[in-house]
Amino acid sequence: MRLYSLLAAAKINLYLEIIGSRPDGFHELVMVMQSVDLCDRITVRSIGSEEIRLRCDQPDLPTDERNLAQQAAQLMVQKYPEGMARWGGAEITLEKRIPVGAGLAGGSADAAATLSGLNLLWELGLTQGELQVLGAELGSDVPFAIVGGCAIATGRGERLDSLVSLDGLYAVLAKYQNLSVSTPWAYQTYREAFGNTYLNDAARIEARRHQVHAGEMVAAISHHDGPAMAQFLHNDLEKVVLPAYPQVAELKQRMAAAGGLGTLMSGSGPTLFTLTTSQAEAETIATQVRSQITDPNLGLWITRFASTGIRLNPER
Repeated sequence: MRLYSLLAAAKINLYLEIIGSRPDGFHELVMVMQSVDLCDRITVRSIGSEEIRLRCDQPDLPTDERNLAQQAAQLMVQKYPEGMARWGGAEITLEKRIPVGAGLAGGSADAAATLSGLNLLWELGLTQGELQVLGAELGSDVPFAIVGGCAIATGRGERLDSLVSLDGLYAVLAKYQNLSVSTPWAYQTYREAFGNTYLNDAARIEARRHQVHAGEMVAAISHHDGPAMAQFLHNDLEKVVLPAYPQVAELKQRMAAAGGLGTLMSGSGPTLFTLTTSQAEAETIATQVRSQITDPNLGLWITRFASTGIRLNPER
């Protein structure tokens, strides 16, 4: 039996700015994304029959075409039928550690790992760049999930420019497990409230992208200056999510008051994160927040920044 086990890292948004609308209906974005070492484990193994089976250790998650990992597998079958013809089908097992519906791109990470795992299982020899092109057909976050690390993402999020690795920083993640925020709702609500501020012509959009590339956040990252970087944490979607979800707004205030370099919502939320320079500081913040909020639905995770998105699992 041939088998590959991979780790798929979650991501946080250090910066998310909505700058306009696109002809395809998506938003024109400028983001700075960072992988963190909170990972799902994806196992891809060969089976005798020519079929794809998807299993998950969380029974409430669908394993049919509603799951992005299943979509990724079917895309590989469609694009590379010779792989299945030569090696047979595959059973894909998801062991979830990244919280679901959290703004941490867990589904995108699983899809990225599925693409990478089938590439290995079927010996297709696809490059990372080729996998990213495939990933862009599945979702805006999948190309970043493949490569990971730290990157500026533009367009709808699929155009990536890698930045230096930010080793040594930690994050405390917090999410109410019984609460999710619809990403389409968040972006549509933002459009309704702030659409009058959108840039409409290509030249101004490109100029804004360049401003971010040359801006304070990217400069702080290039100098490995965590405290300076934290001063420029930004997420436009907080403007609509926090007023609509006061529980999340209160949690952000509690986390910010507990210390650390800075606190922000990731993606469309509702996960919040606080950056720290050490694991000990992260543990202190998590303990303080837990002592103040006794809701059993509140999940807290301590993780460090990661330099990769998908990697082979050494403990398979």
